[in-house]
Amino acid sequence: MSDASSLPIVDARTLDPGRRAALRPGEMVSDDTGRLRRLPVFFYEVASWQVARETELAPNFGLWEFIEVDLHEAAVLRAYPRYVPCAVEVLASMLSIIRQQFNEPMRISANGGYRSPSHARSRAGSTHCWGTAVNICRLGEDWLDTQGSIERMCAAATRAIPALWARPYGEVAGCADDHVHLDFGFTTCVPRTAPGEERRGGVPVDREERR
Repeated sequence: MSDASSLPIVDARTLDPGRRAALRPGEMVSDDTGRLRRLPVFFYEVASWQVARETELAPNFGLWEFIEVDLHEAAVLRAYPRYVPCAVEVLASMLSIIRQQFNEPMRISANGGYRSPSHARSRAGSTHCWGTAVNICRLGEDWLDTQGSIERMCAAATRAIPALWARPYGEVAGCADDHVHLDFGFTTCVPRTAPGEERRGGVPVDREERR
């Protein structure tokens, strides 16, 4: 097994036009409250399904679990190499701590990890687009599809990791009734080995944009 340090880190703004259009790196989008959020720029490059299977992001969590999508994802992003925001490693580390609390395997739903902004089920400003959100459908042998099971896990998860937010139980928009949704917001991650930000005319990009 290898870890995330073995994966190349890319600035997605340098990718081919098709992938850039699907990933929309660095673009501003509105979340469900209308606040503007900037999409991730730095991504891990995953060369193949075998690499995804052999890469452990944190104890008991492999990279493959966070990129398992179906035909709802844009075709250009289902082909390898694939790209996932670097913050997914932080998410996996948090889940590893929660798993220790339960001492039971946790199953991530299909389409329940990273989803690009082009994914058919990605709502405006969904934290799944940052690689900071996860939908967990099963804990051990138990499906998380009842109010009691969902609320117990949400309470335990947020107690173990106070930075996490858990979607409340319910059948209306903004709630969940057949999985546990956990996220730590619109966080972007820039690993120490990530490429540096480009400059325009000798001015750092972020400084220029504030003018």
